[in-house]
Amino acid sequence: MIQVSKLLPQGQGLAPVLLKRATTVELDWDVRQKSRFAATDSAGRELGIFLPRGTLVRGGDVLVAEDGSMVRVIAAPQPVLVITHCQHHGTPFDLTRAAYHLGNRHVPIELQPDHLKIEPDHVLADMLRAMHLIVTEQNLAFEPEGGAYAAGHGGGHSHGGHGHDHRHGHSHDHDHTHDHGHTHEHSHAAAPTTTPARGRTVSIPVVAQGHVHGHDCNHDH
Repeated sequence: MIQVSKLLPQGQGLAPVLLKRATTVELDWDVRQKSRFAATDSAGRELGIFLPRGTLVRGGDVLVAEDGSMVRVIAAPQPVLVITHCQHHGTPFDLTRAAYHLGNRHVPIELQPDHLKIEPDHVLADMLRAMHLIVTEQNLAFEPEGGAYAAGHGGGHSHGGHGHDHRHGHSHDHDHTHDHGHTHEHSHAAAPTTTPARGRTVSIPVVAQGHVHGHDCNHDH
C-alpha cells in the first residue's frame, strides 16, 4: 500500500502536463469528508490516505504519494436531491428560504446559483415540496459547502493565503499654556446615553400556501 499524506487543493501550482499524467481516483462525499481512508487509483494501486484531521477532499484536488506520484481526485456521482424553485408558483427567493431551513437542521448542502443539492431524505423532500420547491432525484457529484473555519478548503475552490496587517500609529501631543490673568469656567453636561435596542428572535414558519409539489404534480417545470 502506498501512503499519501499531502494534498494540493485543485492541483494548485502544478503544470497541466503533470495533471494529465496523474492517475485518478473516484470518491463519493462519504469518503472525501474523511481524513483517513483507503482507496484504489486508476492504475490499480492501493492507497492509504493519511491527511491532517478535518481536511475535506474535493473533486479536482491532487493527492501526492510518498513516492512522489500524483493522484487526481474525481468526485464520484452519487444519489442526491436537486432542489429548484417553481417558476409557476414561487420565486428564486424560495431557494434562500430552503437553505435557511436546511441549515437549521445541520444538513450538508451544495449551494449553486439556481439550485441546491442535498443527500436523499424523504422527510426533507416532503418539507421542501410544501414550500413550492421542485425536488428531483438524480445521480451527480456532491460538493456540499464546508464550514467557514473548516480545515483544508470548504467550497470546491482554493484561495491563496493573504496576510493583511493594517496598523496606523498617530501620536499627537499638544501642550498649550495660556495665562491671561483671568479665569474662565465652563460646565459641560454629559451627553445623554441611550441603550441600544436588543434584537428580537424571528422565526420563519414553513407553511404550505395552497400548492404542494408532489410526485403527481401535473404541470411542466
